[in-house]
Amino acid sequence: MDKNIRVAKIAELKPYGKTEIRWEDKLETMDIYKIPLQYLVYNKYNGRILSRTKSLEKQGQVIDVESEDGAKKISQLLWDSKLDRNKKTLKSLDTYGQEKVGIVTKDGIIIDGNRRAMLLNKIDKYDYFKAVVLPVELDENPLEIEKLETSHQMGEDKKLDYNPIEKYIKVKELMNKLLVQYNEVDAKKKIEEWMNEPLSKIENYIDVMETMDDYLDNLEYDGIYTQLDGREDHLISLTKWKKSFLNLKETPPSATGSKKAFDNYASDDVDDLINIAYDYIRVRHEGKDFRKISEGKKENHLFGSQEVWKSFKEKHFNQSDKAVEQEEEINFDFQNIEAHLNDRDQKYKENIGKYLKQNLNDHYQLIRNKQYQDEPEKLVKNAKRAIEAISPNSDSLSSDVVQNEVKDLNRIINELLLKSPLKTLEYINELLTNVTLDNIEDEERLREEVFKINKTSFDLKKQLGR
Repeated sequence: MDKNIRVAKIAELKPYGKTEIRWEDKLETMDIYKIPLQYLVYNKYNGRILSRTKSLEKQGQVIDVESEDGAKKISQLLWDSKLDRNKKTLKSLDTYGQEKVGIVTKDGIIIDGNRRAMLLNKIDKYDYFKAVVLPVELDENPLEIEKLETSHQMGEDKKLDYNPIEKYIKVKELMNKLLVQYNEVDAKKKIEEWMNEPLSKIENYIDVMETMDDYLDNLEYDGIYTQLDGREDHLISLTKWKKSFLNLKETPPSATGSKKAFDNYASDDVDDLINIAYDYIRVRHEGKDFRKISEGKKENHLFGSQEVWKSFKEKHFNQSDKAVEQEEEINFDFQNIEAHLNDRDQKYKENIGKYLKQNLNDHYQLIRNKQYQDEPEKLVKNAKRAIEAISPNSDSLSSDVVQNEVKDLNRIINELLLKSPLKTLEYINELLTNVTLDNIEDEERLREEVFKINKTSFDLKKQLGR
């Protein structure tokens, strides 16, 4: 339906009740109407589906909400946004009807109630939407409408009904719009008021959104916000690490000398940390393990030890660089870009996910070992259990790499054993007792070794005064 026709049709409606809403910083009494659903248009930038519509538009898709195709697309996005909750609300609407009044502009754009209107369109017995009509069209006072929508949806519902990523995008969009009229400080205060959140929370949303944008840009996914799904907690942690290790007020950022990182680290080290974290975020590595990279006190994570971090970093990039080289190019013309990129990320995970987990666990064990360096009994028992877990039938046991590691391990064990002469000699005697002469490879060399042992034993006796 044409915009002018919608305006005229809505203006002809008769009110059936009244309610109060905040409009232009006052509590206004407004009429409530039963507006035929055919007169209404979804708001494609509704906070509930902002990440989806932005992702589609980044692909070059034009969403004309006034067209039948555009309305279907927005309806599907709204339905998919909270499937379980939508099914529950649909049942309630079918039984009791619409209980909460919505808000629309005088040209029929739904400001509050897009999800309810979508669900009512699925119920045959309802052909109208209860709503107040604002005294403006959408483009006549966009900032006041933005304020109204934000306070009703983000402030009132506390965002529990929203995809977690939507609130970050919403704050970013609000900042971009408000900075046209206000300075940065005042813009943040406006959002604080509209969203009913403390200023510190708003600033955190902004900081995390910057990390999110950088993450997407790093993968060449910029603007495709669907690829942030399931990664919020990881990105929050990474943002905290960045703020802790970098002085973000400087350009370019420089290391601040945080006591939570290894001594004398540089901004390049933090860049490596960020890029490594992106790989773990991409595969959606388990959150508790992810925090072992750089969370908490210096002695509790990998970035707190220069020696451990260097080894971890080198092994990581050696493997991840190969994985990236094997990836196919992104096809931005793919009809379902979300499915395409999810498949691409899944293949990356299948290629490198196990290695990322193993590399992190191996190096975190080094951190744990450092913590127990003054508790040798605990470390020795752990090492013994690890050795006992090796299968003697493993094909790789005889490989040069494994055998060289065994030799190094044996050398280390011998050095530790030599700390106790008594235990060392007991061990040697145990070995000698178990030697059999059934299969002699070289009898002459064997006699020479026995002679050396005898001489060494005699020298030890002399040192003991016997």
